[in-house]
Amino acid sequence: MGEWLRSDGVIALRRWRRRDAQALVACIDGDPEIGRWLDRIPQPYTPADALAFISGIGETAFAVVDERSGRLVGGVGLRWAEDVAEIGYWARADARGRGLTTRALVLAAGIAFADGAARVQLRADVENAASRRVAEKAGFTAEGVLREAHWNPRLGRRQSWVMYSLLPGER
Repeated sequence: MGEWLRSDGVIALRRWRRRDAQALVACIDGDPEIGRWLDRIPQPYTPADALAFISGIGETAFAVVDERSGRLVGGVGLRWAEDVAEIGYWARADARGRGLTTRALVLAAGIAFADGAARVQLRADVENAASRRVAEKAGFTAEGVLREAHWNPRLGRRQSWVMYSLLPGER
């Protein structure tokens, strides 16, 4: 497995490296879907933003790469509160719709459980059908809606998020 933290034979998760900065910018800068749903990711997205992210402040973040080529296809991160891990994820435009993000979510949840999580959760905007589909295909259960939980200035509205969870042994 070498540099891979987790792999399923198609995609792998690995630690971010400073040399990923340009590829990260190419994935995120100007992407309308990332800009729309993930308003905390700056747009435009610069090399300085990428390097700040790669430093990993406050989050355990992993590069999602094609296992054969090593090409960056997305990112996934875990944020901890006691024994609960919250996962966030994104995929580059040309990697969407192929099941790669679902695979990454399954691998990241496995890391969280191996690190002692009693619960893994994520939030997806009620209107973000693609992100919700990823969660559901990865075996997460929709628990309810956090109504108008976050102001998203790019959307010009408050976002309501579906809360999803996965418990040990459910996958």
